[in-house]
Parts: sequence; structure tokens; C-alpha cells
Amino acid sequence: MRAPTLFAKPRFAAAGAAAALALVASQPAVADEPEAEDAVEMTKGEKKLAKILEGRVAGEPQNCIRTRLNNRLRVIDETAYVYGSGRTIYVQRTKNPEDIDRDDVLIQRRFSASQLCKLDIVTKAERAGGIFTGVVFFDEFIPYTRVENLENDG
Repeated sequence: MRAPTLFAKPRFAAAGAAAALALVASQPAVADEPEAEDAVEMTKGEKKLAKILEGRVAGEPQNCIRTRLNNRLRVIDETAYVYGSGRTIYVQRTKNPEDIDRDDVLIQRRFSASQLCKLDIVTKAERAGGIFTGVVFFDEFIPYTRVENLENDG
């Protein structure tokens, strides 16, 4: 039986590197087609959210938001939860926005009665039957504040 040599691995590694380089060189360049990225159309949910956010400016992301019992909640399928109304609203996209469904009810187990935080435990259940449908993993809440129209102030 022949003992392995120390030079066998580098020779095969060099051959593998040369093959990989040849493969990469033969592939067409994809980065030369920027219109492919521009062609991505907004989903129905993204369009709805954009309409809600018209005239508003995003603020610093927040871990918690103050809530009241009468706080408005809008659910935009496969996109986001929107909390509040008035001058400032908060957008919660969650870790898995594709799982957001307006037919589900959110069941929140909060650490604080006056705040909703990204670490709160939130589950979902079917609105009609109450059957468990999943867990919601909140991300940071993004505040969007209505911008005052400054054009008429001059």
C-alpha cells in the first residue's frame, strides 16, 4: 500500500480552483440588467400600506408602543399590522409578514397593560372557529407621523 503524499491535495485543489474559475467565466453577467429589479410590482398589501402612509414620514424604530383599549388595529394581509390612528401610526411588519391574515384574531399576552412590545407573546387563531393558526414574532414598530403641509405657510 502506498503512503499518501503531501503534494496530492494542493494539486487537486488547484485543479478544482481552475475548474471553478472556468465555470464562473462562462456564466453571463446578471448585474447588467437593472430593469429586472425595477419591474417588480408592488403586492396588493404593499399598495394598501403605501396609501395609508401617504403624507407620513417614518421615525426611529421602537421596541414598544403605548396602547389603549380603543386603539385601532388594521390588518393588511401578507404585509403588516398598523396600530393607531391620527397624527402618528405604527407599522408592525413582523418577522414573517407573509403569515399575516385578516381572518385571524391576535391573542396577546403582554408584559405590560399599557404597552405592546416586540417581545410580547402573540398567537393567532381563526376568527370563526378559534383554532390556533400560529405564532406572531413582532419586529420593531416603525412610527409614521403625518407631515404638516408647509406650502400654504408662506
